[in-house]
Amino acid sequence: MVLSLSVVLLLGIVLVVLIRGGSLKAGPAVVAALFGFFLASTGMADDIQRFLDSIAMTINSIKF
Repeated sequence: MVLSLSVVLLLGIVLVVLIRGGSLKAGPAVVAALFGFFLASTGMADDIQRFLDSIAMTINSIKF
C-alpha cells in the first residue's frame, strides 16, 4: 500500500508539471487519467500490479 500511494503521488506530481510546462494539454491528461481509472477495474489490473511489484522489488534489491 505504501508503494502504491508513493507511485500515485509521484505520477500526480509529474502530471501537474507536464500540464503546467505546456508539454501536456489538460484534455489528453484527463483522458489518460480516466484510462488508468477504468483499466484498474479490468482483469488486467492484477497482472499490471504484479509487474509493477516485480519492478519495485528489482529496484529495491540493487545494492549501491
